Amino acid sequence: MTEATDGDGRAAEDVRRPSVAAVARDRRVWLILAIVAGLLVCCCSAVVGTLVALSSGLLSA
Repeated sequence: MTEATDGDGRAAEDVRRPSVAAVARDRRVWLILAIVAGLLVCCCSAVVGTLVALSSGLLSA
């Protein structure tokens, strides 16, 4: 049976994962977090707006 290796031929278990600080410095992480936060704010504001409109009777048929 063969071991899992990375691109350099070393065993995958010997490869160190990047630290949290190194990941936090990556701009892609912040971009993904900003997109998720923006979507969350938009969805929550839409839900709140719908609830306010329903409670004031604006959407009643």
